[in-house]
Amino acid sequence: MNNGVTVDAPGRLCFNHPVETVAYIALGSNLGDRELNLLRAVAEVGKLPESRVTALSSFYETSPVGAVAQNAFYNAVLRLSTRLDARTLLHRMLQIEDEAFRRIRTIPQGPRTIDLDLLLYGDSVIAEENLVVPHPRLTERRFVLQPFCEIAPEVIHPLTGKTVCEHLASLNSNETVVKL
Repeated sequence: MNNGVTVDAPGRLCFNHPVETVAYIALGSNLGDRELNLLRAVAEVGKLPESRVTALSSFYETSPVGAVAQNAFYNAVLRLSTRLDARTLLHRMLQIEDEAFRRIRTIPQGPRTIDLDLLLYGDSVIAEENLVVPHPRLTERRFVLQPFCEIAPEVIHPLTGKTVCEHLASLNSNETVVKL
């Protein structure tokens, strides 16, 4: 093999250029050992086939958002280089929630041991049943934007044309987000 070119038959060249996409995933937990849950989730995501975690933000303790009374969350964002397509990646993330963490979805936006959200998948814009990228509430959540800005300040939101940090700077929110 030389510069991604292999010979697979006499006189025939085959170009092998693995295509990786950079995805960003938000992690959140407010049940059990929140820090351990985030660490376990990072490890599980890191085990996905044809994928590798390339950055992880600090952990943040954050106030819950929404009408459901619940404990504070620990949140983080990770960057993943992957060859999985967006739908397969989302499916694998849901498997991690269900199988590794036994997540039970009884209360929408309620307490959970782990929550994994696909924020961005490259510069793709996807609107399918059960798969919307960029995440529809990405620009409204300080608990996502702050750790995201820490690891990828210049990433541009494919719909707004603004960077993650520009969205954070213009966010009007009363959320409490404290770096641990």
